[in-house]
Amino acid sequence: MSGIIRLEPAHALVAGALHRTSFAAPWRDEEFAKLLEQPGVAGLMWTGAEPQGFILIRAVADEAEILTLAVAPDFRRRGIAESLLEEAARMLRAGGTHRLFLEVADDNTAARALYEKRGFTATGRRAKYYERGAAPRVDAVIMALALQPPTLAAPHH
Repeated sequence: MSGIIRLEPAHALVAGALHRTSFAAPWRDEEFAKLLEQPGVAGLMWTGAEPQGFILIRAVADEAEILTLAVAPDFRRRGIAESLLEEAARMLRAGGTHRLFLEVADDNTAARALYEKRGFTATGRRAKYYERGAAPRVDAVIMALALQPPTLAAPHH
């Protein structure tokens, strides 16, 4: 049986292992443990017979950002990332979050397509943000998703 569970600090080793399968410059296990102990930081993990992917988000006031999203290579293209995004957005909406932000490498066309499919739009860039070892650095595309409909201000009388 597969499903989504909440990430806890005790899952730091699992998150670190999954992150290493997805990123050339992965975060250390200790970084995940520290992040998961911080107020406003939450994570969700898709698990079946083994953990397959996770998302880590940070919410402050009425905005949130995706800190990282990773799916193990053997489990990609199965809707796991999309399910994690949907559940994170649902959780954030319920908590009153208005906008969700993320940064994605300009050359990560699969991730960008997923985010655009889920309604994210590009709002800016960070030049040469991601390291690529000996290869040239890559820009980050900043994307945002409105989670709540805009509210109309009360008329003044």
